[in-house]
Amino acid sequence: MAASKMLLATTYIVFLTSLAPPCLAMLNFTLPPHHPNPDLVARDVQRRVNESFSMRRQMVELNQRDHTCTTGNPIDDCWSCDPNWHLDRQRLADCGIGFGQYALGGKGGQIYVVTDSSDHDAVNPKPGTLRHAVIQTEPLWIIFSANMLIRLKQELIFNSYKTVDGRGANVHIIGGGCITLQYISNVIIHNVHIHHCVQSGETNVRSSPTHFGYRSKSDGDGISIFGSRDVWVDHCTLSRCTDGLIDVVVGSTGISITNNYFSHHNEVMLLGHSDDFLPDSAMQVTIAFNHFGEKLVQRMPRCRRGYIHVVNNDFTQWEMYAIGGSGNPTINSQGNRYVAPFDGNAKEVTKRVESEDQDWKEWNWRSEGDIMLNGAFFIASGGGVEVKYEKAYNDV
Repeated sequence: MAASKMLLATTYIVFLTSLAPPCLAMLNFTLPPHHPNPDLVARDVQRRVNESFSMRRQMVELNQRDHTCTTGNPIDDCWSCDPNWHLDRQRLADCGIGFGQYALGGKGGQIYVVTDSSDHDAVNPKPGTLRHAVIQTEPLWIIFSANMLIRLKQELIFNSYKTVDGRGANVHIIGGGCITLQYISNVIIHNVHIHHCVQSGETNVRSSPTHFGYRSKSDGDGISIFGSRDVWVDHCTLSRCTDGLIDVVVGSTGISITNNYFSHHNEVMLLGHSDDFLPDSAMQVTIAFNHFGEKLVQRMPRCRRGYIHVVNNDFTQWEMYAIGGSGNPTINSQGNRYVAPFDGNAKEVTKRVESEDQDWKEWNWRSEGDIMLNGAFFIASGGGVEVKYEKAYNDV
């Protein structure tokens, strides 16, 4: 983690631990809002997935594929079946599932068309550029006039209530940063390619029309979600960044990461700042319909605290492990396909990171309806549940 982020988070931890109990009780009201019953959200996701699959099955049996559009994916069923989707782009905001389903993005705002792929000045961005669009204060639905390669000079710092909608264009975002969501809310990032993100910083960067400030060196994440809520990342590809592809840290919650393709990376996704950072206990993240593809090593995701719903993903490659954690996160794995590597020492889907057996046996990690292939196995744990191996079936 970059020095500026570490200092800020550490200061917050020191502040928390220095307060007397009555003050801490008052401070609890300012901690990140979260759903009081996350299992209800998980069941709603499964209900919507099952309905979509059921409808698709019925249409196939009735040979009505030419008369209706059902993909088996409730997100895509919601908007992509309409051949005139481009006439009502903002309908997408009603299609989210899981904990990030309330992300409004730029719904209700004006359409902003990015016409210029340049990024010459991080303090005074040129109108028509992506940087100029994302820093505005009003809700905006941001689209692109043509295919673009946007080579960032510095972190692309968003303001709240923004949708970046790459449908209809082939948009690649690379370079310094890349995308930073810091202490904001209601962002949708859809259908863009984010890759080759590198460290940047040690200069001024604008974050709103009225504010710019000095940024220390960034991590080089693809997308950094820091102290933010109601964020949905959908149908993007992410690969080859300096640090993580997606990091969700420092009290972020209400996050959905869906329909993305991850490849060519070591530490893919980090959820949670540290084991001791208490506000991340309110973190709630849905990870659904993603493809974890070629040349991935670990952290799909790596979780600290919070409630993480991993549902209907395809894990086709890892070198060390797929899902890891520490600090007692809840991990609910449902309907995923795990294909283990040929390395006999890396068949386990799960990894308790730097944790003793007596500590993690009470953590709530469960597997339901997962398909385990090539010897993959998931070690479940939790109160009232014996530690067990979810043995492979349909094994090859």
